[in-house]
Amino acid sequence: MKSADPLLNAWEQTLRRAKDGPAIFNARGEILRKFADVEERACAFESNLEMFSPGAVIAVQIGNHEDWPSILIACLGRRLVVLPLEQSINDQQRDAALEICKASAVVSAVPGEEPPRVFRLGTADATADWGERVPVLLKLTSGTTAAPRAIRFRSRQLLADCNQICDTMEITNADLNFGVIPISHSYGFSNLLTPLIARGVPMVVSRDRTPRAILADLSRSNATVFPGMPVFYQAFCEMEHVPVLPKLRLCISAGAPLPGAVSKKFREKFNLTIHAFYGASECGGICYDRETANDGEGFVGQPMKGVGVELLNPNAPTSQIQVRSPAVADGYFPEPDEEKLGDGIFVPDDLLARDESGFNIVGRISDVINVAGKKVNPAEVEAHLLRFGGVRQAVVFGLTAGAGLRNEEVAACVVVSPQVSESDLLRFCRAALSAWQVPKRIFVVDAIPMNERGKISRRELARRFSTLGASSPLRRSGS
Repeated sequence: MKSADPLLNAWEQTLRRAKDGPAIFNARGEILRKFADVEERACAFESNLEMFSPGAVIAVQIGNHEDWPSILIACLGRRLVVLPLEQSINDQQRDAALEICKASAVVSAVPGEEPPRVFRLGTADATADWGERVPVLLKLTSGTTAAPRAIRFRSRQLLADCNQICDTMEITNADLNFGVIPISHSYGFSNLLTPLIARGVPMVVSRDRTPRAILADLSRSNATVFPGMPVFYQAFCEMEHVPVLPKLRLCISAGAPLPGAVSKKFREKFNLTIHAFYGASECGGICYDRETANDGEGFVGQPMKGVGVELLNPNAPTSQIQVRSPAVADGYFPEPDEEKLGDGIFVPDDLLARDESGFNIVGRISDVINVAGKKVNPAEVEAHLLRFGGVRQAVVFGLTAGAGLRNEEVAACVVVSPQVSESDLLRFCRAALSAWQVPKRIFVVDAIPMNERGKISRRELARRFSTLGASSPLRRSGS
């Protein structure tokens, strides 16, 4: 019987085509689930959800577990709303998300127990009033005040994003996805989970995020597609005695801008190109670098198939964009922001520039630093620092320039070679940058802190380094 849910319909077609085929592998290349097994586990899991009314929110916090597809299918069958939670989220953030989203239960993977278990919460009867557009998925994101909020998706939007990704990147059921990015994150959900369900693209589930282990598992699993992040590719480039990757044909990078130097070095080392991918939790994929002919900083290529991208201020050197796509979410929850998200349109906070080859990400509105009334785009200062030999990474952010003042001063956090000195960096900046763009403080660290999505938060760096003294422009703080 045909379901009213588009994702379930797609799954039923996948099941008919590939019922006895392998769906999920472990990192050693061994089959963990056939597609028929995924369906069997979904039916079994669905029986554990009978106590919940349609529209209830079920949080899922199980990491990259082989039962993720079955749990999602079971929740779709019961018309429940899935809230993916990252394993790295702290207890305070987790509790806030559960409360804001009115979660009725949490699905957790208990060590030594199979399958994951459903833990009913005290808010089990506090189902939200969703109105006519009942979501099937809530993606967690941060609001302007850093408090968590959710993004509402229905199945048709998730399916549209999946189709746009597979069609644009030419991913088929003959491929094997390597799943080390978190499935709970928008990138992993759209590039790993929904292609398996809707297109029958099998995947490897991997839990070891150390670069050496990832390369070894890519080799022995015979994966053909690697959705990765810049931090992985940079680590691969710095490793010696790397394994051969004979089956790998498609390398994707998302989550943060891909440095051009990393792209070039990876190509030379592995004879593989990296395709930059730009997306957002609110709308899925936006742009993709199909040709990989541009190693410029922040280049993300052309809009994906089915996605319209328009500069809001086409006459300015940089501008926000407006994204139109059938994959755009219905809105935020609990408080909507219709000017930013709704009616098939999303306006990201990113600032982009466009040339004949495609779009470049050059910064974010919220990252602009106010120096005595002058606006500093941190991406411009970062690009200049990265031109200095021996500077491997640079992140620029604003620090409050005094107690009770709204004015800011420019600060930089860098990873450099031992021979790089304070005077060299300052002289280099002063020679080419305007006085208000030159960093007042430069912090040298062994590694710039990132979250598990491979992203760097300027706000977190500003908070971390605001407590350090300013007696010396260059100080080593450790990582």
